[in-house]
Amino acid sequence: MFTLSQLTLRHLIVAAVVLVAATLAIVSPAALGPSGGVTLAIVLVTLGLWATGLVPGYFASLLFFAGVLIAGLQPAPLVFSGFASAAIWLIISGFVIGAAVNATGLDGRLAGLIAPLLTRSYPRLIGGLMLAAMILGFLMPSSVGRAVVMVPIGMALADRCGFGKGSNGRIGVATILAIGCNMPSFAILPANIPNMVLAGSAETILGIHFTYTDYLLLHYPVLGIVKSAVTVALVLALFPATIGEPLGTTAAAVATGRAGQGKVIGILLLTLAFWMTDSLHGINAAWVGLGAAVLLLSPRVGVVGPPAFRQSVDFGLLLFVAGALALGAVVNASGLGGKLGGFLTSVLPLSPGHDATNFFSLTLLSFVTSMFTTVPSAPAVLTPMAGDLAALTGYGAITVLMTQVVGFSTVLFPYQVGPLVVAMQLSGEKLDHLVKVTVPLALITLVALVPIDFLWWKLTGWL
Repeated sequence: MFTLSQLTLRHLIVAAVVLVAATLAIVSPAALGPSGGVTLAIVLVTLGLWATGLVPGYFASLLFFAGVLIAGLQPAPLVFSGFASAAIWLIISGFVIGAAVNATGLDGRLAGLIAPLLTRSYPRLIGGLMLAAMILGFLMPSSVGRAVVMVPIGMALADRCGFGKGSNGRIGVATILAIGCNMPSFAILPANIPNMVLAGSAETILGIHFTYTDYLLLHYPVLGIVKSAVTVALVLALFPATIGEPLGTTAAAVATGRAGQGKVIGILLLTLAFWMTDSLHGINAAWVGLGAAVLLLSPRVGVVGPPAFRQSVDFGLLLFVAGALALGAVVNASGLGGKLGGFLTSVLPLSPGHDATNFFSLTLLSFVTSMFTTVPSAPAVLTPMAGDLAALTGYGAITVLMTQVVGFSTVLFPYQVGPLVVAMQLSGEKLDHLVKVTVPLALITLVALVPIDFLWWKLTGWL
């Protein structure tokens, strides 16, 4: 029987969110429109469940789907648009590539090649993996693709260091790779989806074109280098460990399926070549990954059989990610995103000549919006407002647009960014461990790194 003593902070948070949501659904302020209150209520409950992890992520997504459809708030094609997203197919192909790397023992073999460089100490391992993920961010345009390549190698390295499942060392490797394969790439223009949404929206709506070099020089010193160093320090502090004796499964993993390693290496190199040259051929990274998955699953040619395929694909994770993508679409279609942005703009202290206050306010605007709409949808919500925000602050429109990056790259909860969830799933470690890093990292960013970034923008003449 459930008792009051069993209540946790998560239960209390969800209860408070449900209470607020019910109030909104009943009162339904005129400002939100006839169905706005109900939509906002469903969105708040979904976000509360995702953020607290009180129920599995896929269950919260199913509740969201059911609530929106039963209430007739949006048509089914929009609600299920997440399943048609390229991101879902990139995740599926990532699972297949990961299964192939693992089944043939290629992860162990590659880990064996780099182990002498990274396994001399735990700080060297964590720092080295972050550096490798950062470098890969310049070569591969997909966060999921980077995770597919790096996470199996990282887990094999964890085996070599004696880090068993659930140990601090293994969790440290998983979290540094999840973050390293995603967050530094916010500072590299073509390296992830939110950046491209921002660039595409700016060009389509405002006729503004970003250059690769200007974007990199503005964002990478702080959001790429400094923030990555802070992440390494956090992981080392939160999950301390010492290198130990290799696990008994390591040698067997390297030897297993050696005959298929050549095939996997060939397909991976071909896939990487297409990912790295996407600006030349224009093929979406997801379709390149899908082609690799087809080859790896093909009879005779492939190395992933039906049993391995069934074990590798996590349908619950796909539901979770599809729900996150759909939530952003529903928020945009309902007009709630624009209303949220308008409300925040009205309460934030924006005025010409107050550069520091304007910079922090615009960053906060993007940060809060990305929590509500998820990160990929935040640029689509905020970019149409750039002209008005420029008039309020005295900034140029392109400067206003660039502040979005500082805000939406500050991730509080993993649900905001699908690749973080996928990377942790590939590692086999719990998503809760990642929250222990993202929450303090977001707070440190808002308190310390945003002021540093402001000074950098001043120094470089953007403000």
